[in-house]
Amino acid sequence: MKASKIAYKPVGLALGAASGMLAGGLFKQIWKKLGHEQDAPDATDEERTWREVLSAAVLQGAIFAGVKAVVDRGGAVATRRLTGTWPG
Repeated sequence: MKASKIAYKPVGLALGAASGMLAGGLFKQIWKKLGHEQDAPDATDEERTWREVLSAAVLQGAIFAGVKAVVDRGGAVATRRLTGTWPG
């Protein structure tokens, strides 16, 4: 395993945690802006419709994936700039 890959592991873990928190906050803001007064429904929330549960899940998944990709790519680019090697 390359030294840059090993050195990037803790950075990648920290970036992953940060992107999860960022994505969670972003999802809550977007969910409210879409006109929902309540928190996003859980899959087992009996009072919510299938449409609402699935819409929330799809939106949340898309936001988490997008934020993770942006943060991971940014971290890799920053690593290349600092070390001259790609961490992948």
